[in-house]
Amino acid sequence: MWQDQEVTFGGTGLDRLAQQRGDAAELDALMTEPGARTLLYWRGNVLIEGGEADRALARLPLDHPVLAEALDAAPILLGRSADGAVIFAQDISAWQPPELEHRDAPLGWTVGGLPQHPALAEGQGFSDLRAIMADLTQEEAELAATARGLFSWHQSHRFCARCGQPSQIVEAGWQRRCPTCQAQHFPRTDPVVIMLIARGENVLLGRSHGWPEGMWSVPAGFVEPGETIEAAVRREVLEETAVEVGEVRYVCCQPWPFPNSLMFGCRGTALSEAITVDPVELEDAMWLSREELATVFAGDHPMIRRPRRGAIAEFLLRNWLADRLA
Repeated sequence: MWQDQEVTFGGTGLDRLAQQRGDAAELDALMTEPGARTLLYWRGNVLIEGGEADRALARLPLDHPVLAEALDAAPILLGRSADGAVIFAQDISAWQPPELEHRDAPLGWTVGGLPQHPALAEGQGFSDLRAIMADLTQEEAELAATARGLFSWHQSHRFCARCGQPSQIVEAGWQRRCPTCQAQHFPRTDPVVIMLIARGENVLLGRSHGWPEGMWSVPAGFVEPGETIEAAVRREVLEETAVEVGEVRYVCCQPWPFPNSLMFGCRGTALSEAITVDPVELEDAMWLSREELATVFAGDHPMIRRPRRGAIAEFLLRNWLADRLA
């Protein structure tokens, strides 16, 4: 297995049916296929079903009554799954649950606790994707990440960047077009570097402001215009911790739809050891030994909790600990 196939949210070879996106007749035919199904989102949360042992994405028929809440957009075409079914995605964020009538919806880091739509079956409910990503199959994770990233982009790009007028969703959700100036706009993906920086048998960890207690991770940051991945790794680590980095090697990447990033996982070798934290960027940073990291993964560290399974940071740390990070 290639390393990229071990990372959540991508690498399945999903047939995205790109050639059918702009053909109205083809789209109609796909939507009327007997096995066509749709994923459902509400304010960034995906609909799931099943219990702890068999949790999965809920795949609804395209005539499900809950879809009456999706008033302002046609389904987004995600592709054809390995079992042959055509998969779409729809968003019912316009639905306002009575219990949230006077406040915004919670983002929801755990399964449960989110409003239950009355048209949904027992056992179906919305969840933050990060809370259940490690429980999904590889294909389910890719479908879910694709849909969430597209919905996030549509929500923040309702107006034309050229003339400021409202734009329209076209190409089965994969493009926006301005009817005023005819400008075409395509889904945005922000490149981010995330890096395991090692010095001998120690690894560099940081903690951002506002993170939950016990949460630490490897450094990360956005790639700037005109910058290579390697240069971004060195700059971000130097800015945040004053640690100089020499050799940098790309390992693998992960789509991260929170909201629209592509995480380039790298491994770097530190040339210096002294840490000076930038208080604007980080709350704290430290070197952690291989032995201490082993206690983190065992769940026994007194200060650091185990990295979130399914995230590329966990992948980098786990494989470095096992000395198999290529």
